[in-house]
Amino acid sequence: MPSDLEIAQGATLRPMTEVGALLGLDADELEPFGRHAAKVELSALHESTTRGRYVVVTAVTPTPLGEGKTTTTVGLTEGCGLAGLRATAVLRQPSLGPVFGIKGGAAGAGLAQVVPMEAMNLHLTGDFHAVTAAHNLLAAMVDNHLQHGNALGIEPHSITWGRVLDMNDRALRNIVVGLGGRLDGVPRQSRFDITAASEVMTILSLSASIGDLRARLGRIVVGFDRDGQPVTAEDLHAAGAMAVLLKDALRPNLLQTLEGQPALIHCGPFGNIATGNSSILADRLGLQRSDIVITEAGFGADLGFERFVNVKCRTSGLTPDAAVVVVTVRALKVHSGRFTVSAGKPLPPEMLEESPGDVAAGLANLAHHLDIVAAAGVPAVVAINAFPDDHPSEHAVIERFAHQRGVRVAITRHVAEGGVGAQDLVREVLAATQEGSHLRYTYDLEDALEVKLRKLATLVYGAADVELTPAAAADLRRFAALGYAGLPVLVAKTHLSTTATPVDRGAPTGWVLPIREVRLAAGAGYVYALAGQMQTMPGLGAHPAAERMDLTDEGRIVGLF
Repeated sequence: MPSDLEIAQGATLRPMTEVGALLGLDADELEPFGRHAAKVELSALHESTTRGRYVVVTAVTPTPLGEGKTTTTVGLTEGCGLAGLRATAVLRQPSLGPVFGIKGGAAGAGLAQVVPMEAMNLHLTGDFHAVTAAHNLLAAMVDNHLQHGNALGIEPHSITWGRVLDMNDRALRNIVVGLGGRLDGVPRQSRFDITAASEVMTILSLSASIGDLRARLGRIVVGFDRDGQPVTAEDLHAAGAMAVLLKDALRPNLLQTLEGQPALIHCGPFGNIATGNSSILADRLGLQRSDIVITEAGFGADLGFERFVNVKCRTSGLTPDAAVVVVTVRALKVHSGRFTVSAGKPLPPEMLEESPGDVAAGLANLAHHLDIVAAAGVPAVVAINAFPDDHPSEHAVIERFAHQRGVRVAITRHVAEGGVGAQDLVREVLAATQEGSHLRYTYDLEDALEVKLRKLATLVYGAADVELTPAAAADLRRFAALGYAGLPVLVAKTHLSTTATPVDRGAPTGWVLPIREVRLAAGAGYVYALAGQMQTMPGLGAHPAAERMDLTDEGRIVGLF
């Protein structure tokens, strides 16, 4: 089979006016970016009393290789299109850090891709750069304020607003700024996060309008004054300029699947650090103009789906009609605890041997994620993302398990066959959307911050309790005293296990969630806790994907996957 890039580069794409027409968009509602990408004008959004069906795609705890949520989202969209539905995929834009790091591209795979693949993975319409610029403008204005007298009385050691860069670079996790002479700034310790983890990115994804964006930017807390009161971007007169930089980035991007269905690509918050979901605006646009919208939530149900429910749906007021839980044979074999998989390395040969017992030994992880979806009141469908090396007996183990739980299940081969290979999944998903969804949140906003944190730990992750460092406990008390007690809470933790330890497999219970630090994202509208050794700036591996990428003399990209 050709590589993903070769398939994408060999595709014949629809003109963007035709893709837009599938969403009922006129040519003047699209701003072209090259031949095969466009920005959608916000005027295309309208109030509607009806909407299409709303499906969210999540997964079991992934291996380092990923289990195919994006391919399933795209393949399901293609399959719905073949079934005669007006279908739209809504996805996050890939971050350059993972593209050049371990993960590689994130446009799908095989015959279930968003195209142009290179454009989606590399810069697209510049939204990430706009987020980076807006975030760093605020950082520059913080340091500039200190330099010119500090009229707001900001306590330098309290400043929480660092800088961001859209690249994995561990050397920037802890930095000192202001070194040099008197005119080079006030020396202090700071940090870089990856752009996808920026609060500005999450604000972009949660904003309902330009006015909402502007207000949220103004509420960003950069640090505290000498009396312990929050200092905001509005106090620094920075929010207006930040909004100017983000004006175009607020508009969703329109691309297409390999089979010509619309794909709205917008925002890219990390699922293990931030909210892990594409924008509310893109979802609403698709729902107003499609029979069905399939959107993806980052990583497993304990991360992206949990934030989809407790943060995104709380903000948007939208309720999903069904959730697809993607599972693979290889993921369950890893969660049996009998195999180790490393990114960039071939699967262990013994893992490719037919072994229904190894699959069955990993079912606890699938059960855990199905329990999370069930607790949210959303009908679930298990999508078995089939690989060529799978064995029918191994698929049968998963099918029997789903049937025993009373959950719909389908084998899908969209990567190899496109929409044709997803027809069984399409039928099960459409049936699930008719069952009735009764969305339930994990916690009430009236709960204390620490109570919300404990409910996440015990009800979603399976922990027995939470252990707070003295600093983290103090942060929770301080945020509550400052009036932020009513905000949602999320946890920045590893995506490679349901616990805070990446090497844990299955669905452990009885463990304690260690919280070392708590941060405030007042503009985005939540408080987030850092668990274990979780980093907000990833690092590159020993042999990153960047080593395999190049440009031919003809200007053709190679090595992107």
